[in-house]
Amino acid sequence: MSDEKRAVPRHVAIILDGNGRWAKKRFLPRNAGHAAGSKNVEKICAAAWDMGIEYVTMYAFSTENWSRPKEEVDALMKLLYSYLKDCLKTSEKNNMQVRVIGDITRLAPDLQDQIRELEEFSAKNTGLHFQVALNYGSRDEIRRAVTKMGKDVKDGILNPIDITEETISEYLDTKGIPDPDLMIRTSGEQRLSNYLLWQMAYTEFYFTDCLWPDFNKKELEKAVEYYQQRDRRFGGVK
Repeated sequence: MSDEKRAVPRHVAIILDGNGRWAKKRFLPRNAGHAAGSKNVEKICAAAWDMGIEYVTMYAFSTENWSRPKEEVDALMKLLYSYLKDCLKTSEKNNMQVRVIGDITRLAPDLQDQIRELEEFSAKNTGLHFQVALNYGSRDEIRRAVTKMGKDVKDGILNPIDITEETISEYLDTKGIPDPDLMIRTSGEQRLSNYLLWQMAYTEFYFTDCLWPDFNKKELEKAVEYYQQRDRRFGGVK
């Protein structure tokens, strides 16, 4: 096996799926599943860093999630606020840099303040780069990027002739973050659900039936082993 195949992915993107089913199997309310899933985040981040992974991006709340029952959305927002508050201590303890991607303007003002405080507090940390996708949808991200680019063209800041793929990447929420090498989705679903569509053009996909609250270091190692066995050619011939 080549060194390239043995390499640990630099950036792993994860779709956290299965919280509701985890709760249902235990005859618990859906919110109990979300709470259990939230507690699992720090464990996986720590396991990823121990394995040599530098970037982890997790899909926490999508633009489509607003269509869920109001009671569930309200509970999720409350849980997110609590998690982000606790993440201040977690980021300091684990030397973790935290960044939120997505359109946070729809979130409550106190949640937006919590996000800004967390990002500023952890900005100089040198450990794992942890991205949380909140009110994120890839099509919405691209739409917002195109809007910004159009304004810059109109203002004479950007020449349309000079627009490259790298230029577009600079306008996305993930500016400065390497594209994911590996995407993991738990719970057996096999779709991207509007997640990092531009960024995952060459990403390896790994789907597991394991529900997110049950996803542990051993399951992460299985996903990385799968990645290491892939023959990543990027359109070339070896």
